[in-house]
Amino acid sequence: MFTGIVAGTGVLRSRESYDGDLRIRFDVPGFLMEGCGVGDSISISGVCLTMLDPDATGFSADVSVETLDLTSLGSRQPGDKVNLELALRASDRLGGHLVSGHVDGLAKLVSRTKDARSERFLFETDQNLARFIAPKGSVCLDGISLTVNIVEDCRFSICIIPHTLEVTTLGSLTAGQNVNLEVDLIARYLERLNQYGQPSRNNEDEAE
Repeated sequence: MFTGIVAGTGVLRSRESYDGDLRIRFDVPGFLMEGCGVGDSISISGVCLTMLDPDATGFSADVSVETLDLTSLGSRQPGDKVNLELALRASDRLGGHLVSGHVDGLAKLVSRTKDARSERFLFETDQNLARFIAPKGSVCLDGISLTVNIVEDCRFSICIIPHTLEVTTLGSLTAGQNVNLEVDLIARYLERLNQYGQPSRNNEDEAE
């Protein structure tokens, strides 16, 4: 579990293909590797991966076919920057919102415009994901917890403050590029409950 508060950025060092999936190696700031070990969970631009072969300079991770299909990791190349967040500890502050690192799909940047010292980013996603996005609700883009401003059909806008532009990969994002999108956990479960509605009285009697 994560919060969408990025701790730093890393760089993709190498990628190797194995029967259709990938093993990727990342260079990471030393302070992020302190206390980390094999098997730890880490968010890589919003994708929860398992840390392998960690050392003082970075770690490797295996990326499954399912993850490659749903996320932007398959298109990342050596030299590309990624956002990093270690898994949430029970004693940590919940500064963003609850994020699982299970990416639902992609959103494309349509445009970015100045808004005082901040910038307003307009994104577009497919209709199946757009229904989970609400004005003033939370969304996770490339591992960053953000607040939605305006929603119109399959497009939504977000105001990005200077600090976020500086410490994450959003500062270098250009129109037409994709980001990993994870919808709010509550919205996801409400959708599932809504599909099934209330249990029938007969089912309740059988359970008793």
